[in-house]
Amino acid sequence: MVEVVLRSVRVDLGSATPILLLEEVHGERVLPIFIGQPEAAAIGYALQNVATPRPMTHDLLGEVIATLGGRVFAVEIQSLVGSTYYGAIRLLTSEGEVTVSARPSDAIALALRVGSPILVNDELMAAEGQVLELSDFDDDDDDDDHEYGDAVEAPDEEDLVAELREFLDGFGREGQA
Repeated sequence: MVEVVLRSVRVDLGSATPILLLEEVHGERVLPIFIGQPEAAAIGYALQNVATPRPMTHDLLGEVIATLGGRVFAVEIQSLVGSTYYGAIRLLTSEGEVTVSARPSDAIALALRVGSPILVNDELMAAEGQVLELSDFDDDDDDDDHEYGDAVEAPDEEDLVAELREFLDGFGREGQA
C-alpha cells in the first residue's frame, strides 16, 4: 500500500464534478478520483474544520466506532472496476482487525475526521497515478477547475435544488418554443 494525503478537492468546471487529488507521501504521483457533490461538501467541511450544529454522517460514524471501543486504523482505496473505485475502512476492535467495504469518498471523509492514514493499493497507484506539475495545482494558471474550500464554497443542498429547478424550467420552455 502507498500512503497518500488529500492534496485538494477540486471541481472540474467542464463537468461540474468534484475531484479528489490523492498525492503520494513519498513520491510524486497523484490519484484523481471523481466524487459526488455531497461527499465533496463533507470532505470540504472536514478540511476547513467547519463546526456544524448537529453531527454530520461521518462525524457520527467516527463517534459510533469510538463509543464501541474501536479505532479507525486506516482507510484504503483498493481497486478500480470500470470507472468505479472501491475502498475499505480498516478498524481495530477488541476482537481484532475488521475491514468494512466503503466508497472511497466516505472512507476519506471519515479518515479526515479521525486522523487516520489514507492508503492506495500499489498496483492501482501504478496504473492510475499521474505525475502532475506543481502548476497543475495553481488555480491562477488553470481555469478548468477550482479547489473546494477557500476558492469555491461547497454547494449546499438548497443551491443544488435551485440549480436543478432552473435547468428543468429552461428545458420545459425550450420544448414549448
